[in-house]
Amino acid sequence: MSSEPLYRSRPGGHEIQPASQPEATKINDFIYLSEGLSNAFLISTPEGRIVINTGMGFEAPIHKRNFDAVDDGPIRYILVTQGHVDHVGGADFFREEGTQLVAHANNQAHQSDDARIASFRAVRSGFAFADAIAKAWTYIQQNVGGGIPALSRTTPDFRFDDRSELVIGGVRLELLWTPGGETTDSMVVWLPDHEVCFTGNLFSALFGHFPNLVTIRGDRYREALTFIESLERVLALEPNMLLPGHGGPVVGKETIAEELTRLRDAVRYVHDETVKGMNHGKDVHTLMREIQLPPELEVGEGYGKVSWSVRAIWENYAGWFHHSSTTELYNTPASAVHADLVELAGGPDAIAERAAQKLQAGEPVDAIHLAEVALSTAPANVAALQVMVAAHEQLESESENFWLTQWLRKQLADHRTTLAAAKAKEAES
Repeated sequence: MSSEPLYRSRPGGHEIQPASQPEATKINDFIYLSEGLSNAFLISTPEGRIVINTGMGFEAPIHKRNFDAVDDGPIRYILVTQGHVDHVGGADFFREEGTQLVAHANNQAHQSDDARIASFRAVRSGFAFADAIAKAWTYIQQNVGGGIPALSRTTPDFRFDDRSELVIGGVRLELLWTPGGETTDSMVVWLPDHEVCFTGNLFSALFGHFPNLVTIRGDRYREALTFIESLERVLALEPNMLLPGHGGPVVGKETIAEELTRLRDAVRYVHDETVKGMNHGKDVHTLMREIQLPPELEVGEGYGKVSWSVRAIWENYAGWFHHSSTTELYNTPASAVHADLVELAGGPDAIAERAAQKLQAGEPVDAIHLAEVALSTAPANVAALQVMVAAHEQLESESENFWLTQWLRKQLADHRTTLAAAKAKEAES
């Protein structure tokens, strides 16, 4: 195994963008890619087309335009590799008379789950994608025409449990359940005669990076051991090409085997070290600090993070009560006594000064903790706001993770706006 993972870094990893490319990318003689918030693929056969994933509802016109330019034959099947809206959201736009939507048996339950908290999740995701989506809508209106289609929440025509097979136009496809992905209806599409595997987002958004066992936008925890089992199912296929949900193809049996083996062993290491630490009585924050991947298992953290996954594994086993304080069992947050701390410290300026000292000492997260205490009673305190801006700037400059970077940028924008207003008001007085 090589010492350096080939796909640890990916240019633009902080910028996962909606579909806006002018044409599909040719993968081979019968497979085409249209990139977006998740990749959509076309399999062209003499007996009709197969579309694998359809993007968000508003992306579907771009994907369909790109695919129709290659092959405008009938769409026989739509295959969705998971029930997230960036996979199934454009399905109704692609449907034709006779089209069959194929998904795993858990797909409908996942779509219902997703719809149940759609408003909550939209708010929680907005900080990462709102600007990009707004630009995408403008692009569609200017370059594709027509209205923006509604988001699909659609019922599959055919569902399977563990494995199913389709044959069309001489192309044989196997559908394999991989519940360790982002959803429990996750599946991969395997073309055994061509050694090509469409993996969707089984490996999260960036191949070669640690999987997202928990999302800060809000979603159910994902099981580390189930992820490993699903990864091993793909590994056992010995594919020569992976077509993941983001980015281009990963090619070469040896390369794929090396990368998947490294990723599997990295997740297993983090899982086992977390469990060992739990059994030794270590608290979750200690384990988040202590558990690091050894050099031979190092993978990227551009989408998921090892420290976040440690907490996800811990809480997946043990729940939200960490046995660290009685207050965890009551509905009174720590912020309820911030005003008392401000008073005891002699006012918000004193706490803001200590926050600035923490920042100067290279402890930006501690500085944010303190600045938040000061701002809880004095939301326009300039000194505390300056600390918040500077601390978030430092953290943002160090981040290589998509979600963390987007969150920090959103917080920075908010704090800069508040600071500018506070300074203006101070100048007037």
